Amino acid sequence: MLKKNWIQGATTHKGALHRHLGIPIEEKIPQALLRATARRKDKVGAEARLAITLGKLRQKKKHSTNPTLGH
Repeated sequence: MLKKNWIQGATTHKGALHRHLGIPIEEKIPQALLRATARRKDKVGAEARLAITLGKLRQKKKHSTNPTLGH
């Protein structure tokens, strides 16, 4: 069974991926570098894969086409 709050347990070392890649925390990691790092089979690769997964959770919602909402 899946844990309800798995994200809190998965992100224990904040900024670790930035430190491993040598990118300051205030800058975003480029997608190309993130995808290339995700191919690695070590801890850094696992962190990159998790970053890609968590990035997908943040997609902007599309505007509703429901006419009753008045948008």
